[in-house]
Amino acid sequence: MPPRRGRARAPVVVSIGGSILLRDDHDVDYLGKLAELLRSAGRSGPVAVTTGGGRTARQYIRLGRELGLTEVELDELGIEVTRLHARLLAGRIGPPCPARPPVTVAEAVHELHRASPVILGGTEPGHTTDGVAALLAVRLRAARLVNATDVDGVYDRDPRRYPEARRIARMRWPEFRSLVAAGTSAEAGQNFLFDRLGAEMLARAGIPLAIVRGRDLPNLRAAIEGRPFDGSRIEL
Repeated sequence: MPPRRGRARAPVVVSIGGSILLRDDHDVDYLGKLAELLRSAGRSGPVAVTTGGGRTARQYIRLGRELGLTEVELDELGIEVTRLHARLLAGRIGPPCPARPPVTVAEAVHELHRASPVILGGTEPGHTTDGVAALLAVRLRAARLVNATDVDGVYDRDPRRYPEARRIARMRWPEFRSLVAAGTSAEAGQNFLFDRLGAEMLARAGIPLAIVRGRDLPNLRAAIEGRPFDGSRIEL
């Protein structure tokens, strides 16, 4: 990782959902401020960021499915969108962030030894960008993984359908893994709480997961920096 003065900070991995990157709602302003936040965080310690595909990826996947593409080919379509999002964000951040996003976890780890932040999208079929972020966190022995999404944490039921849903501020991994397992499938383009394989990897490694609303940038910064934040924390 880039040399720092004083004691080195453990790496932090951030998974930014495609649903909050581009939604035709002040996107330019948001992306500019997000880029500055990540640039600032990258100066303080190693930061690796994955970007999701969101609505754009799902539109391509839906069209591809109607055209008869296989699930692997649909995954590859989605990966291309995530990499486009990564390139957009990396370009806005500017040097020392690599302009060309890494295409593998190994490449991302290598780049993070030279520059921070490093932004990447998906890597290969069958792996969501949350899953990539989890694998990256394990490889880096990260202090935490921050999942920036379109909800402000984990709820006992879907808050978009049930106004009385209760947010759970702290959870243990067994409970969270059960929630994830109940809501995932192998189909491309799915929209779910978190990647199942990713949750398993983080649980085994004992790496905390923070889930926050990604458009609340002060709160996202707090989660990245390891300060108290408004959202959900999953840990051992």
